[in-house]
Amino acid sequence: MKKKILLVDDEPRIAQLLSMRLEAIGYEVFIAHDGVDCVQIALREVPDLILMDIKMPYRDGIGAFEQLIQLDMTRSIPVIFMTAFPTIELKKLALKMGANGFIAKPFTSKEIEQTITMTLENYDRF
Repeated sequence: MKKKILLVDDEPRIAQLLSMRLEAIGYEVFIAHDGVDCVQIALREVPDLILMDIKMPYRDGIGAFEQLIQLDMTRSIPVIFMTAFPTIELKKLALKMGANGFIAKPFTSKEIEQTITMTLENYDRF
């Protein structure tokens, strides 16, 4: 059975390109364009991993993550943050909250694939 990834990014072109790449390597991908949709789709689909941008309208990635970790159905889903504005403070905050990874944009396909693979392998061990 394919692993499910919820991809959350407010830039449709980035979301589409990344989705196509992830589907090409065997993942089932769901797309949300803001933090509100992220939580709704996560509750409906219960993905194996969430790959989420931080800066988004309606609810940013940090706000969506705060909500996800409070809900029984979604609190154990691994989350990897992506951002075009990587600061040490933001990375520390995300990791302190329990995020499983942090990737700065722009990133390579190989970098994102390796981070997802490593996160899912570590998650599958438990």
